[in-house]
Amino acid sequence: MLANPQATTTQPPRTQPSPSTHHDDDVDGILAAARARAVSENLPFAGSVSPRDAWTLAAAGAAVIVDVRTAEEYKYVGHVPNSPLVQWQSGRALVKNPRFAKELAAKVNKDEPVLLLCRSGKRSAAAAEAATRAGFTQVFNIREGFEGDISSDGKRGTQGGWRHHDLPWTQD
Repeated sequence: MLANPQATTTQPPRTQPSPSTHHDDDVDGILAAARARAVSENLPFAGSVSPRDAWTLAAAGAAVIVDVRTAEEYKYVGHVPNSPLVQWQSGRALVKNPRFAKELAAKVNKDEPVLLLCRSGKRSAAAAEAATRAGFTQVFNIREGFEGDISSDGKRGTQGGWRHHDLPWTQD
C-alpha cells in the first residue's frame, strides 16, 4: 500500500500518478481496443478498460481516473492516489447524485479521456453512460472496479479489481 501523507477527505490534487514509462503506442492501442470493445458490446459510452490498462493510461498522463464510489468507500476502503472523488450515489441507500455531471465537469474537461472507477465496475458503467449523455466525449469504465466481484464465499478482492491486481492505492 502506498503511503500518502497528504491524503485527506478532500480531493487530492490532480497530478500524474508517476513518471511516465509508457509509450504513445501503448496508450493509443489501449484506447483503440477500448473503443472497439464499446462498438462490439454496444456500450453507451466510449469503452471499458482493465485496471492495469487504466493505470497505464493514468501513469502516462493520457487519462484521469475519477472514483465514483461513496465518500465512505473512498476513505475507508482505499482509493487510487490522486484520483478525485465524484460520487455517483451516496449514503447507505445509495441515492443517485443529481449533481453528478456538474461535479464531474468541475474535475475534468468534457473532451479528455476519463476513467471511472467504482467497487466492481457496475456503478461506474452507469455513471459513464450518464456522463456520456451529459456531453462527456471520452468516458471509459474501469472493468472489475476497485474490489472486483464478490466471490462464492462472500468476499471481495479475490475475483479481480484494482487491489487484486496489486496496483497503487492508498487509504486515509
